[in-house]
Amino acid sequence: MNDNDRFAGNAGMAVTEIKDGYAIAEMTVEERHLNAGGICQGGAIFTLADLAFAAAVNSLGNLAFAINSTIYYHTAAKLGMHLTATARVIGRQPKLPAIEVIVTAQDGTHIATFSAQGYNKRIPNNYSALE
Repeated sequence: MNDNDRFAGNAGMAVTEIKDGYAIAEMTVEERHLNAGGICQGGAIFTLADLAFAAAVNSLGNLAFAINSTIYYHTAAKLGMHLTATARVIGRQPKLPAIEVIVTAQDGTHIATFSAQGYNKRIPNNYSALE
């Protein structure tokens, strides 16, 4: 997963854990992630959550992609914060699984909530483990 998602890798993000229906992705907010207001760009947080989503939905064994996603930002992430996106499959419908991702800072502050629906292509993949 980390080798194949070049966008997330270039943004300094990585999947650190994958289990059946569960995944964690992490990043530390760096200068490159800041917007004009000096806080972490929402798109960086979205990408982190989307990476965790992708790992969790693909951990089910088949190639899957997001067909719908929303994010709610609870508070700003700032330079130096270490962010963790924890994704859980909350609906295991065979074709359209549902996933929730919670993004937190290292002190437990709830940064964002991301909800998404996947589309299961029913094509086997090999993303069930970190490589």
